[in-house]
Amino acid sequence: MRRILFVTILMLYSFINHAETPKNTSNKLGAISGVIIDINTKQALPYVNIVIRDANHQILTGGITDDKGEFSIKKITEGKNTIEIQYIGYKPYVREVDFTSKNSTHKLGTVELEENTEVLGEVVVRAELSTVTQKIDRKVINVGKDLTAAGATASEVLNNVQSVSVDSQTGTVSLRGNENVRILVDGKPTNISAAQLLQQIPSTSIKSVELITNPSAKYNPEGMSGIINIVLNKNANIGFNGNVNLGVTRGVNTRGNGSLDMNYKTGAVNFFMNFGANGGKRNNYGEVTRYLENENGEIIQNFEFNSDNNSQLLKVGADIYLNKKNTLSFYTTQNFRDGVFDGTTKILRGTDLDYHSLMKSETENSSGTYNLNYKIDFEKEGHNLEFEATYSQSNSPEDATYTELLNPIDLTSNYIDDINNDYKNTLLNLDYTNPLSENTKLEFGLEFRLNDTENSRATNQHDFVYDNMGNMFPDGDWYVTEQKPNSAFTYDRSIYSGYVNLNHKIDEFSMQLGARIEQYEVDGEFIKGDERAKYNDSKFTVYPSAFFTFTPSEKHQFQLSFSRRVDRPSIQQVNPIREWSTPLISSFGNPSLKPQFTNSFEFNYTKGLAKGSVTLGTFYRRVNDNISRVLNIDPLDIEKMEMSYYNTESNDRYGLELSANYRFFKWWSMNASSDLYVQKETGVANGENLEVTNNSFNVRVSNSFTATKKLKFQLFAMYRGGGKDLQSEVDPMWMINTGASYSVLKGKGTLTFRVNDIFEGMKYKFDSEVPYNQVGEFHWESRTAYLGFSYRFGSGKNKAKRRKQRDSRETQGGGGFM
Repeated sequence: MRRILFVTILMLYSFINHAETPKNTSNKLGAISGVIIDINTKQALPYVNIVIRDANHQILTGGITDDKGEFSIKKITEGKNTIEIQYIGYKPYVREVDFTSKNSTHKLGTVELEENTEVLGEVVVRAELSTVTQKIDRKVINVGKDLTAAGATASEVLNNVQSVSVDSQTGTVSLRGNENVRILVDGKPTNISAAQLLQQIPSTSIKSVELITNPSAKYNPEGMSGIINIVLNKNANIGFNGNVNLGVTRGVNTRGNGSLDMNYKTGAVNFFMNFGANGGKRNNYGEVTRYLENENGEIIQNFEFNSDNNSQLLKVGADIYLNKKNTLSFYTTQNFRDGVFDGTTKILRGTDLDYHSLMKSETENSSGTYNLNYKIDFEKEGHNLEFEATYSQSNSPEDATYTELLNPIDLTSNYIDDINNDYKNTLLNLDYTNPLSENTKLEFGLEFRLNDTENSRATNQHDFVYDNMGNMFPDGDWYVTEQKPNSAFTYDRSIYSGYVNLNHKIDEFSMQLGARIEQYEVDGEFIKGDERAKYNDSKFTVYPSAFFTFTPSEKHQFQLSFSRRVDRPSIQQVNPIREWSTPLISSFGNPSLKPQFTNSFEFNYTKGLAKGSVTLGTFYRRVNDNISRVLNIDPLDIEKMEMSYYNTESNDRYGLELSANYRFFKWWSMNASSDLYVQKETGVANGENLEVTNNSFNVRVSNSFTATKKLKFQLFAMYRGGGKDLQSEVDPMWMINTGASYSVLKGKGTLTFRVNDIFEGMKYKFDSEVPYNQVGEFHWESRTAYLGFSYRFGSGKNKAKRRKQRDSRETQGGGGFM
């Protein structure tokens, strides 16, 4: 492990020194500042690029404007240099500036940029290669064509993002190897599970993915390993603009996907709409072999799952700029999904078939989110008050039929479930920001969250008839029976919280200190037949956070941060009534489960290069009362297992992350990332004290090659190291993808072709000795071919300066969505 750490750091050091050799060792003493506005509207332009070049036209340094359109660049090499101001849709501004010892500081004042009427600013022009930007509190992955072509859904996009893994069997998402991660869409929580949500979002509807591994006190503290925020496309271009995407994926089955983005902006109103859809069949299969003691043979479980799902997503909204000080925004996101799932399970004892079960499930899911935001800007720059209200609801009925072919009269194995799930969430936020001085800013806010969940399960059984020989057979009709009781539960959570952050800057050093307080209340009731169980919890907690940033120059940035977070038990984890059962395993929750708390420390260093950047990060996390899923032998039947959740003693996790983006030549660009983490976990299973240390190493490399002006190629490779937990060990996975894109229709259209997992290295394989000696392997449609087409239309120009700050989520104070 130490060798890997040493080699990784050595490679980083060599890469930085090779890629960025100093061109001038003169004393850096110049400085320049100014403010950039639109020549017609007189409005400030944020995120404008400023580049300083020397007499040989080599880049010396640079910067970008803030939300007020202001910029300040220091420590510029002495001499006659050129300043270039560049912004999409505007004519460039170029001026020669002489930095001498007598005149080293230049104030440009107000620079007015003029729109370039010859440039057509399209609505959404995806880069060929995804880019990674390190912000003060997050990494932002701007999704390019390489990721949208990787798959039709958000699940497949995330599986190709650094530090993120998605289990292709269960849909479980993990960040840095930890499944306790919070998934948000446009900064808002959703009512449906992460696995289902990621299957419903088309990849072409995603603008960017934000990884927030150490959130500040302004954020909800749930999600032990951090937050993954999926930002959907939202256009803000003048006039009418649109973008259409169509694609088809072929593996064992054929699936289709598509999306349509449109916006219309005129005057003080911007209307936007995004619609996406995907659908098709999928196949999964696997086998688990359990070896019996004393050479008594083995038990083999064969699984095959087929699904046919169709999903649609619609986002509609508007931004209304009432005046320069007041902005009203609203939007709704609607998700619709229907699916059919067919599963077959066979259990063999040696060569004898002991169990043959069929399951068919039909589901319908509809969920809606409604958001209203009102922001008031006061006279002082940066002084504002913002109110936001979000309401979401979800309904997901399911009809599931279970049939056991070898024993059709067994009422516990032959039945139909009628399931209803209803979720309602209410979220209210009030945020206040006040710059107390030029270098000091105060933030505080209040939040109220209410989550209501209702679930009911009605079970019907086969009716039986007798033939002339007296044998029993299912009649095909159904009747209610008491042999398999109905069940229901309610689970309501109320969370009252407030936070305060203080930001202060001294020269190149800035810090943010904050704390969040929360009162958490939960009330649940579980019913199954005559069984009733209550679950209540109440807890008051303080969550501190601290961020320190040192920026000695435009090309170097150091960040150190600390936060405390929590992962509270879910409904399934505390439900004491047996949730489901098969011939060999049963699952139920643990009402005694306690929340797990995490103290997280991170350090990041970002190095700006002439043709890219490199970021090196390290982290350490200490988890108390770690929640683990444990398999124990059923005390009533030693051949069966009970799966439940327990608080283990501790969990220590630390690691190293390295990411880089670099343009080697005009025809070759690369994004690369790697992470190495170590986890030490202790706990108890079957009365035995267990301890395991897990090392995992992951690498992702994405390349883009430009053959001609219209033709480009992509090559992607990924290696995901194996891992261990208290009871099993998982083998590594790997994948190589390749593809090409071709520009058509005068640059407005793009054809994309891609082949994923060429050598079928993606499969889940495990080996376990606790509580039984068993091995397993699962496969899915990982090798696929994708063909896509996108077309852009419209006549508007980019007015990104008017996009709401809360959508970009890049505030200097480390704030963000609530």
